[in-house]
Amino acid sequence: MRNNFIKGMAAGAIIGATAGMMIMPRRDKNSKRRVRMSAGTFRSTAEDLYDNIIDWIK
Repeated sequence: MRNNFIKGMAAGAIIGATAGMMIMPRRDKNSKRRVRMSAGTFRSTAEDLYDNIIDWIK
């Protein structure tokens, strides 16, 4: 049950970030680059957090 909760939280965060990028008011190249860089950092952090939580649950 905990595993499904964590997957749901991760999916919600990804969907929210995607929706935010789609409705972003400024769409110049600089903004897109910053979003891509932030998304990569967020993904890396989310993966590390997920692994840590899974290890903690075990």
